Amino acid sequence: MTDAAAMTFNLFDQEEKVLESGQALSARLREENADPGLRDGVDQLLEACRKSVREQRRLMRLSDRQQEQLSAVNQELQRRRAEAEQALTRLKEAQDSLIQAEKLASLGALVAGVAHEINTPVGIALASSSHLADATGALGRLFEQGQMRKSDFADYLATAREASALIQGNCERAAQLINGFKQVAADQTSEERRRFRLADYLHEILLSLSPKLRQARAETLIDCPADLELDSYPGALSQIIANLVLNAILHGFGDGRGGRIVIAARLTGADQVALTVADNGTGIPDEIRGRVFDPFFTTRRGQGGNGLGLHIVFNIVTGSLKGHIAVESAPGQGTRFLVEFPRITPQSGPADLGTP
Repeated sequence: MTDAAAMTFNLFDQEEKVLESGQALSARLREENADPGLRDGVDQLLEACRKSVREQRRLMRLSDRQQEQLSAVNQELQRRRAEAEQALTRLKEAQDSLIQAEKLASLGALVAGVAHEINTPVGIALASSSHLADATGALGRLFEQGQMRKSDFADYLATAREASALIQGNCERAAQLINGFKQVAADQTSEERRRFRLADYLHEILLSLSPKLRQARAETLIDCPADLELDSYPGALSQIIANLVLNAILHGFGDGRGGRIVIAARLTGADQVALTVADNGTGIPDEIRGRVFDPFFTTRRGQGGNGLGLHIVFNIVTGSLKGHIAVESAPGQGTRFLVEFPRITPQSGPADLGTP
């Protein structure tokens, strides 16, 4: 028995004793033929006490039922809260899985783009080496037959110089592409912090995106001081730029008309980097502009959009880079994303890229 129940039981017990005493008093007054007015007064008081006890018991029963109902409601609320927490946990796990898949898809697109870019210089180098091998074979046969003339040797030297220049230039181009890809890919799959020049790194990122930019007929321009050096997480930055550029291609130039993307960066007086990615595409309608960073929100579902690109960008900017991001846009006026973050990222370490 609880303390409250014990107190209630004691109270009712005392009230019963009072009623018994009152009944005994009323009986004695009748036996002694006491004043009728006194007897009536005692009887009225006794009846009032009985009514009070009955009302208290009724209220107590009502209170008990309400307590039972409240307890049942609390248990149901606890059960539903536990179910909601489990559902939220499963949703976060599913969202994390989708974000990881999005990051891997982005890396896959980077691989495909670089592979496409490498095909051209490797193909030219292969064709040039084959041509040089044929010319060498032909000159060798003339030499073996004793029919090689000075003009044949001069023609061969010209061919060799031209082929060598093509092979060297295109191999250097392929090596540049591979090195850039290795750095960007390594950055995207790690959280390594290092010092790097922002302008050079922006060029490497756009180089990896060049196939998609050409396909969308999108012209790009980088406006960034050559000596602007960051001490930060390049992998985080590459994902931000890649997602914003791909967002412009998918949403800003989705009608196939092409356009221009300008990436500009400046260092402010507070040692903050102000980075903007602006396009002259179709813009964002007013009614959805405030939702572009929400997870899974997209106007292109089933057409290449899953609603995670800008959500990932928001989390990386605020988490890994310790900055903030804003968007400016109007229908038909293009879109401009402004990202501000410290040039030297605080030492607290990067957040999980894309974690909500």
